[in-house]
Amino acid sequence: MQSSNSGDVRYDDPWYDALASGWGESADTGTPAVAPSAREEARAAADVYLEVQRSEAFQEVRSRYRRFVVPAVVIFFTWYVAYVVTATTAPEWMARPVAGAVNAGMLAGLGQFLTTFLLTWAYARHARLRRDRAALDLRWDTQELARGKGDAA
Repeated sequence: MQSSNSGDVRYDDPWYDALASGWGESADTGTPAVAPSAREEARAAADVYLEVQRSEAFQEVRSRYRRFVVPAVVIFFTWYVAYVVTATTAPEWMARPVAGAVNAGMLAGLGQFLTTFLLTWAYARHARLRRDRAALDLRWDTQELARGKGDAA
């Protein structure tokens, strides 16, 4: 989205361009800040990510993810194994004609492709509606925490 008076482009993604936002520069001079030691920086980053991981918002995003993915994987894997087992143990059933040269095995095989596409669509929709906004908020919070820890170091 463009601001009305400067023509600068503003991106809503906090990770888009960290250096352009002033991250890594001291606030008073505009010159690069003295970098903390690698050990201090790693410790500060670990503290930030542990804090985010323990947060209620992160736990909610993970819970929403698991509530969709676990049943979807179980259902899809069961359907896949059922197809393979049926194809190997009941070839006469899979060879049963349905319409012309099309048999039950062909329909079941095409059903595998169809369910793969449907599952991909359902996952993308679920992520967009139930997790993306919360995950983006977590990214913003993480950046702010990391900025605060970097200033403290």
